[in-house]
Amino acid sequence: MSSPAKVFDPAFQSVGQRVGTEIWRIENFQPVALPKSEHGKFYMGDSYIVLQTSSGKGGAYHYDIHFWFGKDTSQDEAGTAAIKTVELDAVLGGRAVQHRELQGHESDKFLSYFKPCIIPLEGGVASGFKNPEEEEFETRLYVCKGKRAVKVKQVPFARSLLNHDDVFILDTQNKIYQFNGANSNIQERAKALEVIPYLKEKYHEGKCDVAIVEDGKLDTESDSGEFWVLFGGFAPIGKKVASDDEVIPETTPAKLYSIIEGDVKAVEGELSKSILENNRCYMLDCGSEIFVWVGRVTTVDERKASSQVAEGFVASQNRPKSTRITRFIQGYETQAFKSKFDSWPAGSTAPGAEEGRGKVAALLKQQGIGVKGMAKGAPVNEEVPPLLEGGGKMELWRINGSAKTPLPKEDVGKFYSGDCYIVLYTYHSGDRKEDYFLCCWIGKDSIEEDRKMAARLANTMSNSLKGRPVQGRILQGKEPPQFIALFQPMVVLKGGLSLGYKKFIAEKDLTDETYTQESIALIRVSGTAIHNSKAVQVDAVATSLDSAECFLLQSGSSVFTWHGNQSTFEHQQLATKVAELLKPGVALKHAKEGTESSAFWFALGGKQSYTSDKISQETVRDPRLFTYSLNKGKFEVEEVHNFSQDDLLTEDIMILDTHAEVFVWVGQSVDSKEKQSAFEVGQKYIDMAVSLEHLSPHVPLYKVTEGNEPSFFTVYFSWDAAKAMVQGNSFQKKLALLLGIGHSAENQDRSNGSRGGPTQRASALAALSSAFNASPGKSSQVRTNLMGQIKVVQGRELKLWLHYPLHSINHLIKRPLLLGHLRQVRVPASCCCSCSIFSSFS
Repeated sequence: MSSPAKVFDPAFQSVGQRVGTEIWRIENFQPVALPKSEHGKFYMGDSYIVLQTSSGKGGAYHYDIHFWFGKDTSQDEAGTAAIKTVELDAVLGGRAVQHRELQGHESDKFLSYFKPCIIPLEGGVASGFKNPEEEEFETRLYVCKGKRAVKVKQVPFARSLLNHDDVFILDTQNKIYQFNGANSNIQERAKALEVIPYLKEKYHEGKCDVAIVEDGKLDTESDSGEFWVLFGGFAPIGKKVASDDEVIPETTPAKLYSIIEGDVKAVEGELSKSILENNRCYMLDCGSEIFVWVGRVTTVDERKASSQVAEGFVASQNRPKSTRITRFIQGYETQAFKSKFDSWPAGSTAPGAEEGRGKVAALLKQQGIGVKGMAKGAPVNEEVPPLLEGGGKMELWRINGSAKTPLPKEDVGKFYSGDCYIVLYTYHSGDRKEDYFLCCWIGKDSIEEDRKMAARLANTMSNSLKGRPVQGRILQGKEPPQFIALFQPMVVLKGGLSLGYKKFIAEKDLTDETYTQESIALIRVSGTAIHNSKAVQVDAVATSLDSAECFLLQSGSSVFTWHGNQSTFEHQQLATKVAELLKPGVALKHAKEGTESSAFWFALGGKQSYTSDKISQETVRDPRLFTYSLNKGKFEVEEVHNFSQDDLLTEDIMILDTHAEVFVWVGQSVDSKEKQSAFEVGQKYIDMAVSLEHLSPHVPLYKVTEGNEPSFFTVYFSWDAAKAMVQGNSFQKKLALLLGIGHSAENQDRSNGSRGGPTQRASALAALSSAFNASPGKSSQVRTNLMGQIKVVQGRELKLWLHYPLHSINHLIKRPLLLGHLRQVRVPASCCCSCSIFSSFS
């Protein structure tokens, strides 16, 4: 590979040294860095390079480079941006993932850097653009699309652009209106609401009225009237006409091409990672997206050529403009790319990548949660995660055939590897009502019938509690901190007590190793704090000992404690607790490493050498949030980048992967049948991530329902409890928050339902009166409380467009105020909505 110095551009000096966003605009075919104050402003006539630096594993940085083309940019500028992107990647060591972004077709990842949206501006550097803040205010109409990241496009201010399928925002000098097409998506309506505060700050200094206008539902009468008057009066709007820019490319079966000297050649055979050679470049065509894979042992010139080849391929195939091109070097492949292969073998991670503590520690610190060892380089196990509140009610059952057997209090904390258990912990969290933590603990030697029965009975219990419990599936050896902390101590013993396990052992003619009060048993005691202290029975031989731990050795009626030279005082305290749980009142015989008695070694079958290897720590990675879909029966996920609490939409099921745990979050508005499939969704995700991301197949899996999120889930978000309390669909929730928490969806519905009344009648008549008293020769913009729209034409001639049943019109024209003034009444032949006039006018 060529040295970075040979392709170094002065504009890229000292880049990627801090987390955040850096942007360059192409000016005279050179990248020019933009100040922070200009970030988020993109001009249609220009091309830009955007570098996003994020904290990677073990303190290393991860880079994403996006080159953005405005719709009016020249091909020469666009080509310069693409070439300079490769040079920037070389400066960063060739580790960046590169994304081509076209105006109006930006990726959700790109848009996530500029929340809530970007609104491309007219002009460009070559045309001497004006600062929009300095221009005279102009009424603007925008169309908003997108459920996760909103795409905002300014369109001409004309009624002909409105339709029933999209969400529009009309920004006027005194008020911002959101028009929701009758067929628009609820989540798109909710996402569009995030744009309104942005417009208020950008053009109105944060002070501007807001109105919602529903297509076909004239609930807020004065706002609706004002909105339609601005368009010259109400008239039926047409159907949406799809433009070329809105053509959605089809996803096709992936086809691999090799790139050789600027040409592409199809690679035959099954998709396998072994095909990819590190001294070549490849292109994977998936129809809607093109991936360019660059071998690690390739030159900068070869990498530049690979990007140009992909551009030419898209153009030659007449692909839609929204076709994405993503390029990366070997070892930095995206999950979307790896998912196209049947599997992605281990050992293919980027060289030099270190495992780190990820995002969790920073979030814990930000939220004021007590954390030990926050200094750089502190051990992972000193970070204390959020734990469930103490003092709750604990109930345990062992699965026994088709029933569950409650455990007596003295056995709480004892788990057998051949059994399955149901754990229900009832507690109070702050001022909330009772919360529930409901888990199945699955022993590694348990039988399949007991596992299925545990899941079935736990689900029945969850339903009886109206689905409120956090429901988990925990496999032996992967117990999470909040589970371990409930038991002081927690002990995992060999064997099993259930009828199913006993029957299985007998049928297979296996030796029953079930722990008893008289057997010889060696128990390893590990952990330094309440959330990681656990005791596990191991083979009763000397080679099982470890200098870093404490052990209990039971030999008949005698119990020895063995303290390794590297063990801590906390280990020794825990060993005493475990002994008291297993044999209450027993007199312990203490043995420090190197001072063991012959009776101690005799019980272990003789003295042998042993190691002092510490247990390796769990890998910690940044948490990731996903949505999922089933495409022709194939389970697929899409990542939500730079996620926040606002991305948890009540109509969805979301997947949060922290690498240590997997959560399936279920919104309140999800279909009841889908709610029941949460664990199936989680397991499908785990199966996929095991292959592609090397996730442990035994990772704890939780089902979390909206409104019942526990602290160990909310810690991954900047959680606002007030937001979680708002009721309604995703649009109603966002609207309530926009208008004020007290303005709930229920209150809004009630206020909208009180049609008519003296106040509305007086306002409506006043609006009509002002229309009739307008001076001749002047046009008058009328604001009205009527559910029809009024337009004054040539002084006193009144045109009234009505969208109501004819008998209601008769009630209106009988009013004395209207006699002698009504020149034209036109009723549309077809009605696009079901409206009715106020009965109060009769």
